[in-house]
Amino acid sequence: MTAHPMFPLGMTLLPGETLSLQVFEPRYRQMVADCTAVDGTNSFGVVLISRGSEVGGGDERVDVGTLAHIETSTERPDGRYHLSCVGTDRFRVRSWLPDDPYPMADITLWPSTDPIAYPADLAPIRERLTGLSSVLSRVRGIVVEDRLIEPLESDGPIDAKVYDTAVRLGLGPADRLKILSAPGTVERIIELCQAIDDLIAVIEFSGLPAD
Repeated sequence: MTAHPMFPLGMTLLPGETLSLQVFEPRYRQMVADCTAVDGTNSFGVVLISRGSEVGGGDERVDVGTLAHIETSTERPDGRYHLSCVGTDRFRVRSWLPDDPYPMADITLWPSTDPIAYPADLAPIRERLTGLSSVLSRVRGIVVEDRLIEPLESDGPIDAKVYDTAVRLGLGPADRLKILSAPGTVERIIELCQAIDDLIAVIEFSGLPAD
């Protein structure tokens, strides 16, 4: 791939994750029109804004992101668009192009290149999710174990299970970026485990009695 439309956001989109957007800025309305044209890409890249705002430009952006495939695009009477998208391929930004009129970047797809991962490699995640479920039940009275483990029981690639678990946990953009930026599946599992450990620590700390 080379030049591709880009939509910097205050979130990290993960492969397989759904994304709904209300597009109101003129530059991004033009982007949607171009993407959904007969000769358009029907997708755009989503990268996390590391500094700045989603509106107005002048933001700083990370160089790893996910392509968002436009599944439905509805134009409102006032010119805004409502988009329903799903994350597909991970990519790297090789260089940013001028924002004329909307952000563009020269990108290359970035598939995992590590050795094949197996279901047994998910055991550390399962162990931590069981611990998280126990802490949630003890500290907050919330029973969620089945819902947390569900992605690991599904069919499909190991990477998809890791991404789906991160989405269901509602991890923040920084943790999601670490998971997305991991070179391969094994490293991705390690990053997810660390994020779950941090989440457990936060919940346990919130349950400590005040001095």
